[in-house]
Amino acid sequence: MSMRIVALLACCLLAACSKLNQENYSKLKAGMSKQEVESLLGAPGECAGALGMTSCTWGDDKAYISVQYAGDKVMLFSGKGLK
Repeated sequence: MSMRIVALLACCLLAACSKLNQENYSKLKAGMSKQEVESLLGAPGECAGALGMTSCTWGDDKAYISVQYAGDKVMLFSGKGLK
């Protein structure tokens, strides 16, 4: 394995190759589809909902992004601890 690949892998492990960051959060927009959000952030860790409303969360207590959907479209979103 070349040193370049080793360095890249080490960097990814240290940064956890997370899609949970301020850059991706700033790309979220009201009206986006669930598919667009999941393409940006990956699969959510947790979702719950009722009556056509769904709330999905990526991350944990220290750093997270939460997205609320009406049907398939983003209505609101929030984040905490993003770098």
